Amino acid sequence: MSLTLSFNAPRSPLPAHSVLSLAIQYLELTKPRVVALLVFTAVIGMFLAAPGVPDWRPLVFGTLGIWLASSSAAAFNQLIDQRIDKLMARTSQRPLPTGALNAKQVLTFALAIGAISMAVLFLLVNPLTALLTFAGLIGYAVIYTAFLKRATPQNIVIGGLAGAIPPLLGWAAVTDMQGRTDWAYALLLVLIIFAWTPPHFWSLAIFRREDYRRACIPMLPVAYDVQYTRWHVLFYTVLLMLVSVLPYLVGMSGLFYLGGALVLDFAYMYYALRLMNPPDELFAMRAFGYSIVYLMALFAFLLIDHWLLPAAAPAAYTLQRVM
Repeated sequence: MSLTLSFNAPRSPLPAHSVLSLAIQYLELTKPRVVALLVFTAVIGMFLAAPGVPDWRPLVFGTLGIWLASSSAAAFNQLIDQRIDKLMARTSQRPLPTGALNAKQVLTFALAIGAISMAVLFLLVNPLTALLTFAGLIGYAVIYTAFLKRATPQNIVIGGLAGAIPPLLGWAAVTDMQGRTDWAYALLLVLIIFAWTPPHFWSLAIFRREDYRRACIPMLPVAYDVQYTRWHVLFYTVLLMLVSVLPYLVGMSGLFYLGGALVLDFAYMYYALRLMNPPDELFAMRAFGYSIVYLMALFAFLLIDHWLLPAAAPAAYTLQRVM
């Protein structure tokens, strides 16, 4: 299957837009709800990396740079996927399929905010964060979107690393990875999101499988079948349960986090088991919705355990960094 980008003008003349309505179209390019979740995990990574409140400079400029880079990756994703977006009900109302914006506008926007993000991170945070963020942008916009998505049913597993990297970016912004445990703890957060991504996305893919079939995208329920995909959701949910307790087992967090994680885990296991024989077709979307709540709550528990309830965490955690 060839990958082509069309830089032609929209098929119909662009109607007169106010500045606000045009801004909304550009905002839609950035997938704001998806990016908000990514940035949320990055900010949690920043707070976990510091014994108290992080210094304002990496907190503000790190968040800005990561947000812009994630938005740039989302815009590149829509640019590359404009052909298949037209064929899928879920994405047919995006700015490119509707003709609200053309490919040249999207490319210019994606390059501009991507360049600004790199400048902010390199000059105002640290070069390591800029380098890691750039790697994540390329991983999602190029390796996943342009290649893996169309090449293998395991696309979301392999490409999920790019979407799992934000906590590492946040941690690097605050510490420059100079501490003894920085890499280990930050990568543990990445591992949690990496294990979370397949069951999260495959629940959506089950519900939207006909969309992916029309677009010739080999998502798991298209390349195999729905029941096969349900088994994979269950297997990865078990893996996620095991990974989610690692912060407690390695001394990164305390009993408050462990209790919260176990409650979230058992609720997720309910959805995974019920998905094996769902009550209706919409149950896959309910499982998808819970997965978002799960990740937000899990990272919130990490922050509460670390910051608001320091007594619940092992005392050794306060001695984690050797500067």
